Amino acid sequence: MNSETNAYHYTECGLPNVWIQGVHAVDDDGDEIIRIPNIRGLHRLIAHAIVGCDGRLTGAEMRFLRSEMGMTQTELARLIHRKRLTVSRWEREESTVDGAADALIRIFAAHRLGLESVDDDQLEAISARCVTTPCAKSDLRIDGSIPGSYRLAA
Repeated sequence: MNSETNAYHYTECGLPNVWIQGVHAVDDDGDEIIRIPNIRGLHRLIAHAIVGCDGRLTGAEMRFLRSEMGMTQTELARLIHRKRLTVSRWEREESTVDGAADALIRIFAAHRLGLESVDDDQLEAISARCVTTPCAKSDLRIDGSIPGSYRLAA
C-alpha cells in the first residue's frame, strides 16, 4: 500500500505498474486488508488499457493478454504464425515483438476478450500504436472505490 496515494500496488496480475485506489479496508482487529471483488472486471479493464496504450507491448503485457485469452505460448504462436520460442523470448523481453505481431495480438485480445468491436477505424488505431518503439510505461491507476466496479483513474 502506498501511504501517499492510498493505492494498492496490484502485482498479482503480473504487471509492475498497476495501482488500485479504494480497495483496502480495516477489519475488526484494526488490521488493514485488501479486498478486490470482481477480478474478472478488473482484468478486463487492465486488458483494455493495454490494448489501447501507445508503444510496443512489454513482455509482461503480452503475457497478461495471452493469459487472459486463456492461451498457451504455443497456441498464441500458432495464431500469429510465429514459433513458441519467439513468443517466450518476447515475454521474457529477450527480444522485441515486431509491430505486425504486436498489432495482431492486440486485435485478437480485443476480439476474444470482448473489449471493443474491431472495425476499420480501430484496426488503424491499433496498428498506429504498434509501430512506435517500446516506451516507458506509466503507472496504470485504477479507481476501485466502488466495490466490484472499476474505471481508469483520472
